[in-house]
Amino acid sequence: MRERPVTRRQVLAGAAGVAASLGGCISTSPTPPGQAAGGAGGGGGDSNTELLKAGGSSTLFPMVQRAASYWASNYPPTDREYWGPSQYDIETDERLADYWASKYGFEADGDVTPPFEVNVGLSHSGTGLEKLRDQQIDIGNASAPASAEFPDESEEELSKFTEHVIAVDAQPIVVSTEIYDAGVTKLTAEQVRGIYTGEITDWSQIPNYDGPDKQIQAVGRAQGSGTDTAFRTNMLGGPNASMDGVDGRKGQNQQVKTTVSSSNNAIAYMALAFTDDSVPAVELEFDGTTYTPGENLSDPSYPLARDLHCYTWEGTSAKEAAFLRMILSDFGQQNFVETEGYSKLTAERQQAEFEKLPEPEA
Repeated sequence: MRERPVTRRQVLAGAAGVAASLGGCISTSPTPPGQAAGGAGGGGGDSNTELLKAGGSSTLFPMVQRAASYWASNYPPTDREYWGPSQYDIETDERLADYWASKYGFEADGDVTPPFEVNVGLSHSGTGLEKLRDQQIDIGNASAPASAEFPDESEEELSKFTEHVIAVDAQPIVVSTEIYDAGVTKLTAEQVRGIYTGEITDWSQIPNYDGPDKQIQAVGRAQGSGTDTAFRTNMLGGPNASMDGVDGRKGQNQQVKTTVSSSNNAIAYMALAFTDDSVPAVELEFDGTTYTPGENLSDPSYPLARDLHCYTWEGTSAKEAAFLRMILSDFGQQNFVETEGYSKLTAERQQAEFEKLPEPEA
């Protein structure tokens, strides 16, 4: 039986070590001898010397990395488990990457090698967008809008960021298992604000907590991460809102998860796809409505729901469009978005995103 593509858990388990050794760059496949290191821009034609480089948000990393893994494997159309195009009303006898790339004029070699390679880096939203602006990468993954990441930029400069929304995330509030077991299975928005502004410092100040006095360890994301920007904006009132109650910041969702799961007094905000029994998500009461994990966090009124973006710079090249069209397709939404625990785009939003891409040649 063929080995399945790398899963989110497998990727993230080794991501930190690999990122350290490769300067934060996770490669989906080896770079063939003589292949260019890549850069911004793209286009059809002789593409085997090209490399599509994406990077940024750890929230988007599982989806984009999974898409890159499928692209690198370039599955044949007979592989119904990982491609099987007829299942998605796609008529083609081409391999996976060959099919999507051919829509923008890229020619396949007729073997398993995709028309161009895809490389995905792991950092956070602010870093990804800065690298995109400096044209060091082609796609900047961000879990907050560029306007929130760069609130001081002019409209003219922000307009150079071309937005592509690929999924929706419902950001939960999580606590250490010991705190959850002591009765903190629900918090109000006011209590969460109080903790992160430093007004509430001990779990004994939370009425439904049934345990000994225990200082709160409030974990935050690194400043410049899209998750942090989204939390400040939606929960505290603005992207630069004060967070005097934070005891420590982590650069990536998996680091937050490790901290909360290994502590007995922590609270944090993180991407929904990273929650499990070791970092239980609590209910959040906001403006009279209770939002329950697994039930209604994807409701548009949930204050911590946010769009997940793949930005390109000053338009979208053929190379970028080919890869993004795959992710935005019904095939991509099912295999890369839903599989990784995020919410798929509605049909209306999906169509709107297709319209942002260059018209395919075929």
